[in-house]
Amino acid sequence: METVHFNKLLLKTAFSCMACDGDIDKREIKLIERLHRDNNTFGDIDINTDLDTFLNAINKDGHQFLKDYFNELTTTELTEANELKLIEVAIDTIKADEKVEYSEIKFFKVIRSKLKIDNEPILEKHPDFEDYLEQDIITDSYLSRLQDDFFDTHISNEFELISEIDDDILDNLKQKNEE
Repeated sequence: METVHFNKLLLKTAFSCMACDGDIDKREIKLIERLHRDNNTFGDIDINTDLDTFLNAINKDGHQFLKDYFNELTTTELTEANELKLIEVAIDTIKADEKVEYSEIKFFKVIRSKLKIDNEPILEKHPDFEDYLEQDIITDSYLSRLQDDFFDTHISNEFELISEIDDDILDNLKQKNEE
């Protein structure tokens, strides 16, 4: 898989996990910016531009944006290492605001259902992720109901552009990138 495409999918994962509960918390934004700044998690992409693009798309039609994201997960060939990284970013983003909503767990379970990685490599590296990996009895109809239930109960809010949320955070990020 092309690195730039994976980096955008990874950022879209973080964004989707941030927005799936209908609230974008500043701590979630700070986590994404810290992952990018400190670990170069999203590579050389311009995260602010991409986040604003995602925000505009989710504000236009939140359910369609998230359905397209799930479809992209299903159709993209990922290595086990990429799937593990995607899971880590998803869970870190969900935990960032220090409150895990049931809608976020359902959303993560849908993400998890789209990936091929076994639980063992995840638990080997992250034993604290066990609660996120607990599986209900999985059938195609269950996964379909889980996804449909997420969209039935999900309220799609209109979000403020990242660039308008906190200029201090963005200024600090730009300064660190220029160094």
